[in-house]
Amino acid sequence: MPDVQQRRRQGVARLVCGRRTKWLIVAFWLIVLVVAAPLAGKLTDAQDNDATSWLPSSAESTQVWEESKGFRPEIITAIVVYARESGLTGADRTRIAEDKQQLMTLRAHGVRGAETRGPVYDSQNAPAAAQIFVPITMDEDGWERIGPAVDSVRDVVGGSEGGLAVHITGPGGVAADSADAFSGIDSTLLFAALAVVIVMLLITYRSPTLLVLPVLAVVAALLAAQAVIYLLAAHAGLTVNGQSAGILTVLVFGAGTDYALLLVARYREELRRHEDRHEAMARALHRAGPAVLASSGTVVLSMLVLLVAEMNSTRGLGPVAAIGVAVALIAMLTLLPALLVIFGRWVFWPVIPHFGSDEPTEHGFWARTGERLAVRPRKIWVATALVLAALSLGLIQLRAAGLSNADSFPDKPDSIVGQEIQHQYFPAGSGSPLVVIADLGKGAQVRRAVETTPGVVPGSLVVPPGAKPVNDGRVIFEATMTDPGDSEQAEQTVERVRDAVHQVPDADAQVGGDTAALLDMDAATRHDNLLIIPLVLLVVLIVLMLVLRALVAPLLLIATVVLSFAAALGISALVFRYVFDYAGETTDFPLFVFVFLVALGIDYNIFLTTRIREEALHQGTRAGVLTGLAATGAVITSAGLVLAGTFAALGTLPVVAFAEIGFAVALGVLLDTFVVRSVLVTSLFLDIGPAVWWPHRLAHEDGGAARRPEAPAAQP
Repeated sequence: MPDVQQRRRQGVARLVCGRRTKWLIVAFWLIVLVVAAPLAGKLTDAQDNDATSWLPSSAESTQVWEESKGFRPEIITAIVVYARESGLTGADRTRIAEDKQQLMTLRAHGVRGAETRGPVYDSQNAPAAAQIFVPITMDEDGWERIGPAVDSVRDVVGGSEGGLAVHITGPGGVAADSADAFSGIDSTLLFAALAVVIVMLLITYRSPTLLVLPVLAVVAALLAAQAVIYLLAAHAGLTVNGQSAGILTVLVFGAGTDYALLLVARYREELRRHEDRHEAMARALHRAGPAVLASSGTVVLSMLVLLVAEMNSTRGLGPVAAIGVAVALIAMLTLLPALLVIFGRWVFWPVIPHFGSDEPTEHGFWARTGERLAVRPRKIWVATALVLAALSLGLIQLRAAGLSNADSFPDKPDSIVGQEIQHQYFPAGSGSPLVVIADLGKGAQVRRAVETTPGVVPGSLVVPPGAKPVNDGRVIFEATMTDPGDSEQAEQTVERVRDAVHQVPDADAQVGGDTAALLDMDAATRHDNLLIIPLVLLVVLIVLMLVLRALVAPLLLIATVVLSFAAALGISALVFRYVFDYAGETTDFPLFVFVFLVALGIDYNIFLTTRIREEALHQGTRAGVLTGLAATGAVITSAGLVLAGTFAALGTLPVVAFAEIGFAVALGVLLDTFVVRSVLVTSLFLDIGPAVWWPHRLAHEDGGAARRPEAPAAQP
């Protein structure tokens, strides 16, 4: 007789797909969508993309950022750069002066035209370049209007012509180009992911009718998740930025479709065994539900581990991703089953699973693959592990130390061209100054400490234009560095300046600015890498132990996933260096790839091993391995292709960091699908046999332990 837990699961399953309750489920989701759709559309407006939403809250640069608001409004500077290689002509200088006068009257989109500074020439005698500094207010809507603000400046100064190069760069110009790269990110990823899902479902099911239902369910899940996240962002202080909103779309589509594939595959099996489709769905939910719950639970818990991160952007991603996966799970276990039962068997047309028909997976490709693996499983898993380990050596090419502004774009936008020209004629740190705040009484000593630090342009220390020099007994300075603000040399200058001003007694001096923020972000990310990666591994291990009720199998699965992660990172590093010619990776690249690969990649191992365990209870471990692989091989392969495709959709964005994460995760998922799960894990379980379930009784009372699969006859 089934135990109490089994009866409870069966009762819940029948509630979802009951003859009357299925209609209530669909009606409930219709109400949810009516309410959620308008709220989901507001998520973009609720995004917080200013520096404090990314920076660690305890960082020195964050504290300077917050305190500097007492001296002046929060601003970002766009720099208009003019250059002529042969030297500026009289007409050029007249045009520059006229542009300055027009800019001073500009008020559109937060441009503080009256505070425009310049022009500053590279030489007083025969100048070849000039630059004008245009401040832009960055209030709560600043990041949304930075693009229009820079466009209004461009409308005034025009473009390059007649040999005079004119570009808009500086933090404002770079921010505008970044905003342009991220513009439409939600719709771009939505349509790219949707296209991948539709194509893969069509290939998997070979049914133009069946694919509609999972697509409807996953779109409903995305809208509901976006609505929940919007409400939390608007009323509960949840931080959402462009990065987390983009990853949310990919996760919901990828994970939701994975769960749909597993459920539909099990439902199709049960339709061949049960004439009543309601009974078939109840059985499918009862059998596949625990695996789906375990898989989604692993992802949710892994995402929530990100809450311990120092980086605000990483910490904010945790609950956003967890909510998305949780809502996708609910939709796939309620809405999708109800829709499938309502539409009946015909939805599988043209390959309809009739009652009493043979199950094709019993003699398909994956059944034959299992038989081949069973011949020499030890040699196969050892060889596979060695190949993956060799591929992991590509890690020596990994340069996860951050990307400069120029390296962050796959092409070269106007701000980067302007930055290159600016560095030819002016101090490289122009436009990205150090910001120093200290007690007024120690201001002179702090000033001397900064000015005498190597890497600071002599005589560049000033009170920022438009700022109150003193606020509550504190004073603010800015200084220009000799190196580009996004360079390693500039970060070293920040460290030297911090060491110098911190030694001034009772000055309580702090150093911030764009370069200091990059330095603090890198330090926080390195801390997060060392803390979060082990915690995620521990969470996944505990979930696997609870699901499989064993210790050996979970440890083996963790080892295979880590090996797969290392191989994926190694291959990616080589491809980034020698194929895509990327300069490096962001500091948080290994962390994000690890979290997504381990949390999502373990799904396929859970799908496979829970089915193996289910079969092992009846026919023994070795026979259960072959049955489990034959039954789940096709669906897991399809799920892997869908998930890889949805993450590859990140490559559609003109941002190197997203492209790198998308490529590495997609590659890792494919390795998990076609190599780790199908070859490495299967051959390991075949070789070790019942002992994988230790300390569960299956390790000692394996009904099929004596029935080792026979090797197929040698082919002539």
